[in-house]
Amino acid sequence: MSSTKVGFRLAACLLNISEARKKDIVEKIAKAALHDDNGQKHSQATVLNIFSDYDYNRSVITIAAPIDMLGNYVIAACTEAFRSIDMAIQEGIHPCLGAVDLVPIYPLLDVGMEECGKVAQSIAEILTLRVPGCSMFLFGQADQPEKRSLVQRRKQLGWFKGRDFKSMEVKPDIGAVPSQRYGLTGVGASPYVMNCNVTIDTQDMATGKDIARAIRGSNTRGLKGVQTMAFPHNGKIEIACNVESFEDQDNIMTAHEDFGYISYCVLGKTFSYVSPQSIEAQIKKLASNYGINTARTALVGFTPEECKHCATYALKKGIGEFWRMRGGMFM
Repeated sequence: MSSTKVGFRLAACLLNISEARKKDIVEKIAKAALHDDNGQKHSQATVLNIFSDYDYNRSVITIAAPIDMLGNYVIAACTEAFRSIDMAIQEGIHPCLGAVDLVPIYPLLDVGMEECGKVAQSIAEILTLRVPGCSMFLFGQADQPEKRSLVQRRKQLGWFKGRDFKSMEVKPDIGAVPSQRYGLTGVGASPYVMNCNVTIDTQDMATGKDIARAIRGSNTRGLKGVQTMAFPHNGKIEIACNVESFEDQDNIMTAHEDFGYISYCVLGKTFSYVSPQSIEAQIKKLASNYGINTARTALVGFTPEECKHCATYALKKGIGEFWRMRGGMFM
């Protein structure tokens, strides 16, 4: 293990791919981010985590690098994913549109949103040239000038309705008309989004949907920045939560755990998000009203601060396959 000098302008991509049941393919995609075309390892890229869920048939690969180099590594991983995953035969209970379903770029250290947006735009443009036939939609800072959120774009494109692209008449922002082979890929940039999934000990989907709706940020009594879906999972119901960081200009949320929010700074701006512990506690409280217990909680990867610290450590030490130190998460 060798140390390497690293520029501390860091960003991360939590690459969402529509494959989790073939561990060798998932790891091949992850390793593609760490090697050049000649098979040589990059010294300034690290795969921090691989989270794969069998029922969902979806994996999240956390790639971190200096912002001016991250795009190349993400493109390499996406190219391998397009080569390895055929959406025409893909099955899983999690909604998805593309072999590479989501390519979000998040700032970690001394990087602004505008720069992340430009990197995301570049990734989308280069991929459509490198992989003829793939299709991209843009969101967040990459979606200029509207800057529509991922939630808005998914609703517009029918992300929850399945992959019948002929009837959907989807028009991508960049690339070809979506094909059954590659599907449609979302590429964008936003403040860090964490994934926290809480399983409740029931098979009653109606109850799961009620609880998911109750904590959703769009609910007046919900948790700010939290988006939720309920899925059948391993004989129970899982409340899957996307936990957005949001700019907290007036420090209203503060960094105090008793408020349920945690704050952090990136390039002089303060962002806040709901802590995983608060999400778990709120779901546990709601479930108890139905006489149900929570079974487990899974954090997909890292909190924003953990991601930054792990990326800094891994790149300083030249650890490309950092996920092996954590054991990965194949479920």
